[in-house]
Amino acid sequence: MITVYHNARCKKSREGLELVKNSGKEYQIREYLKEPLSEEELGKLLDKLSFYPMQLIRTNEKIWKEEYKNKDLSDKELITVMVKNPKLIERPIVETPDTAVIGRPGSKIEDIL
Repeated sequence: MITVYHNARCKKSREGLELVKNSGKEYQIREYLKEPLSEEELGKLLDKLSFYPMQLIRTNEKIWKEEYKNKDLSDKELITVMVKNPKLIERPIVETPDTAVIGRPGSKIEDIL
């Protein structure tokens, strides 16, 4: 099953979801702002992405700039920050049973479908 970690207010996230819908494959949507990921879930997703936590953070978000930008945080602390502030997580993320990608550009989604 494909999971789309989705923010309906984001144009790129809507575009990524549309690509998954058009693939004809079975999928589910997880609106991660309404249903935040746990630290364990986020850790597993980072493993599938082959990312360090910092690579998944939207550093242009106001909350990042105001509260975390100049702090020296460990990977574990960064995961905790994203769990508490899911708005900081890059989007969309498309996950298959074997891998995951950030859907920017959309061709990355097409590559795993």
